[in-house]
Amino acid sequence: MSEMATHGGENEPQTSARRQNRPGGGDPATRGRTTIADGVVEKIAGMAARDAVGVYAMGSGISRTLGAMRDRVPGGGKTVTRGVKAEVGEVQTALDLEIVVEYGFPIGDVSRAVRENVIAAVERMTSLEVVEVNIAVSDVHLPDEEDDEEPEQPRIQ
Repeated sequence: MSEMATHGGENEPQTSARRQNRPGGGDPATRGRTTIADGVVEKIAGMAARDAVGVYAMGSGISRTLGAMRDRVPGGGKTVTRGVKAEVGEVQTALDLEIVVEYGFPIGDVSRAVRENVIAAVERMTSLEVVEVNIAVSDVHLPDEEDDEEPEQPRIQ
């Protein structure tokens, strides 16, 4: 009987050493998985790309026109993902962006600034490694061009 009193019986609570060894113990930050949707990365990248000096707009002319019409529909809202496509894996992401550069800005410098902004923002906010940011310059906005995002007003109401 003295042996049981020394080592404890079946009903005795577990010690802290025994609790740490069971599954699910340890650091709470390592329990479970976090997944990040493509759309989340696209929003972050779209916001960061627009912050680069020399970026006039995102997306091709047709996507900007369609987006402007959708923005006029109640509940349509502006979309920051226009011109951005992301592929998101477990630890990495790759991005394709389509931009319109303001006339007079060196395209190489604007592209470099967009890449730097996008990589910094996405990696900081998601902890994903950005493996590539491909940029397609679809247009140059000239100072005397009318804004493509404003569709013509109908003459008849």
